[in-house]
Amino acid sequence: MTRYDVVVVGAGHNGLTAAAYLARAGLSVLVLERSAHTGGAAVSSQAFAGHPTRLSRYSYLVSLLPDQVVADLGLDLRLLSRPTASYSPTVRGGRETGLLVEREEGEATRASFRELTGSDEAYDAWCAFYAEVATLTAAVAPTLLDPLPREGEIREQVDAATWRALVQQPLGATLEQRFTDDLVRGVVATDALIGTFASLHDERLAQNRCFLYHVLGNGTGEWRVPVGGMGAVTDALARAASAAGADLRTGAGVSAVHPGGEDEDASVTWHDGTHEHTVRAGHVLAGVAPWVLRILLGEGEDPATKPEGSQLKVNLLVSRLPLLRSGADPEVAFAGTLHLAESASELEAAWAAASRGELPDPLPGEVYCHSLTDPSILGDVPPGTHTLTYFGLHTPASLFAADPVGTREEAVRRAVASLDAVLAEPLDSVLLRTPDGAPCIEAKSPLDVEADLAMPGGHIFHQDLDWPWAPARARLDSPAARWGVQTPYERVLVCGSGARRGGAVSGIGGHNAAHAVLEQLGLRSHR
Repeated sequence: MTRYDVVVVGAGHNGLTAAAYLARAGLSVLVLERSAHTGGAAVSSQAFAGHPTRLSRYSYLVSLLPDQVVADLGLDLRLLSRPTASYSPTVRGGRETGLLVEREEGEATRASFRELTGSDEAYDAWCAFYAEVATLTAAVAPTLLDPLPREGEIREQVDAATWRALVQQPLGATLEQRFTDDLVRGVVATDALIGTFASLHDERLAQNRCFLYHVLGNGTGEWRVPVGGMGAVTDALARAASAAGADLRTGAGVSAVHPGGEDEDASVTWHDGTHEHTVRAGHVLAGVAPWVLRILLGEGEDPATKPEGSQLKVNLLVSRLPLLRSGADPEVAFAGTLHLAESASELEAAWAAASRGELPDPLPGEVYCHSLTDPSILGDVPPGTHTLTYFGLHTPASLFAADPVGTREEAVRRAVASLDAVLAEPLDSVLLRTPDGAPCIEAKSPLDVEADLAMPGGHIFHQDLDWPWAPARARLDSPAARWGVQTPYERVLVCGSGARRGGAVSGIGGHNAAHAVLEQLGLRSHR
């Protein structure tokens, strides 16, 4: 075919979601993916020679994927709850201890807060704070798959004090008002800093927006483990798109997008490794970052506006879970999010160091053990084998620019040191090796993410997140604007994480771009 109703650039989770909805509505859809496989950042693969375990190499948990999208597309997908929400090792009064938060909070959580802080006040404040958060997420979550609400429509559903605390003033100030304990503040604050390089007191409020997205998913904010790894999510989406009739092409690197006009088709030029092709399209949906899209449109690279990622991702394979100095059961501590050097003061000190161009020490981060929840990813391995995933904060891409390999190695050393600081035995003593003796450690800096996935600056959200509503005076005079997926060109829409309600593995950007196209064409979605 030389013309399609829609050409989707990029077969990540959002591109596949858009393709599935549009093909189910009867449109001809072509999806072009530069890699040899679909899935983008949500993929699973064997990372270590000699070990069959399949790791989620980039993205690693699911929260924002709406249950409605799963149902609409008939996705064969199981998402499992983790038994622990978080565990935060610390030292109080010279004694090794920790703060436990159960997924379904009960007496063990209250007792842990009491033991850490000496009273019930901290846990009461925790419950009151998250009750406030719930009123905001209850107002926002039902709108994510609809045209953008106005800010006022959301604001009028939330108490004025809550709106001020979560939307208007820096989250750091709110946490200082709500909590007296430095570690408790930090446990809350980490949701504001995953993939976002900002001070908790930044007046631009990037941290507030990041926090909202991390507590918003399906109205609960729960982060779940997909059975089979993250690749199971995008494999299910690819099957849904193909079954609906979408044409999925891998190894298809897009080099140019011509936006067309009111009476002129758009077009996309791509290369299959041997030949160059150009195909016409009624609409082009860009699953790539908006910064990359501007390059494809011929606008050139603008270094001044290039996004910058700020995370260190480390995948590991261990012979057994290591013991903790606090004496906590490793199968409880590692089953959720294990916080390392993430008190509020440590997070702020790390941000300040990175802002000065220094690699933070200690390096704040968190560890997850997905194989405790989903042992299917392990394969045929000796008993006790587990995966560990480390996600480090405040490691912006600029820190790696002068010496990418050396800085990454030092960052990994500091990440391991942060973990060793809370372990009763060194991580190295349980770390598995490949047949040639190499430790089973795979690290990805923001520069590695950019090289692997073409995400500018390694920014996992493609760019800083926006509030999931339209400003009061925003012009919503087109379907693309109403769905938060517009570009300056009528036939070219953003369908990836760079959409207004993009970010994380959600499919929301893809769903909304597809519905903007359907609205523009006067068609209805076939759910």
